[in-house]
Amino acid sequence: MSNEKKAKYIKTAAVIALTGNAIMAVLKVGAGIFSRSSALIGDGIDSSVDVLISVITLVVLKIMSKPADAEHPWGHGRAETVATAFLAFLIFFAGGQLIVNSVANLFSGEQDVAPSFIAVIVTVASIFGKMLLAWNQYALGKRADSAMIKANAKNMASDILISIGVLAGLIISTLTGSAYADTIIAILIGFWIIKTAIGIFLEANLELMDGNSDLKPYRTIVEATKSVEGVFNPHRARMRKVAGAWDIVLDIGVDPQYTVLEAHALASQVEEEIKRRLENVYDITIHIEPLGDDAIEAYGLTEDEMYGGEK
Repeated sequence: MSNEKKAKYIKTAAVIALTGNAIMAVLKVGAGIFSRSSALIGDGIDSSVDVLISVITLVVLKIMSKPADAEHPWGHGRAETVATAFLAFLIFFAGGQLIVNSVANLFSGEQDVAPSFIAVIVTVASIFGKMLLAWNQYALGKRADSAMIKANAKNMASDILISIGVLAGLIISTLTGSAYADTIIAILIGFWIIKTAIGIFLEANLELMDGNSDLKPYRTIVEATKSVEGVFNPHRARMRKVAGAWDIVLDIGVDPQYTVLEAHALASQVEEEIKRRLENVYDITIHIEPLGDDAIEAYGLTEDEMYGGEK
């Protein structure tokens, strides 16, 4: 996928998320204040964080679109991953703040009146709104292969459960005539927000550390390499993601009698075969070694490790 097309998907996702979440944030916070519902205000705060996420996404998009330069020879794609980690901290803070405020309200006894029915209406509307937004963000994130948009989609899917929890608390509070259920739901929502933030951060951190928890792409490399006649022993393989695209380093063994030109031609065939089988390849670096060279090397995975020791 071209950078222009990827940027178009990300921008579209950000604008849709910004508009939808801004509308829901205003409705939730306004209805929450009017109806004295801590849970609905908390849900509105969560939607406000989503608005901020969309704004940051648009800013990051401009950074990502910059061409490579002397200081950033691999380009600016990692800005997306850094922003994703930053967003995780914002989400974590919003969840923590909601817990603190809700606990304070619970023990202060200030909220002893059940929220009005308007809060129920707004919450039901927000559930359907979040369903549409989550589906939209997931679809666009998948097309763009964007970690940031996928993380936002996951956050919005969590928001659906949050709104369902808010609705349950409001119904209980209305039936009992007390606001305690509403406040307790707000505290639980806060913990759910924190859990979501931790999950998003761990995924972003894995990419920042050049990690990869999935061995399937490595197996694809092995199969692609072995499909080229005259190439053996794929090893010292390293794969990392740069803005959703693969940066691959691989060693291969060839007959030591081959000329440089012949060995280079085989390496080019391996590169083309990997690109044919693996989507979104940013760059491939292939190091050629004479077959039989068993020197101990510190980095990368052996063929056995690429199969998780199953071979």
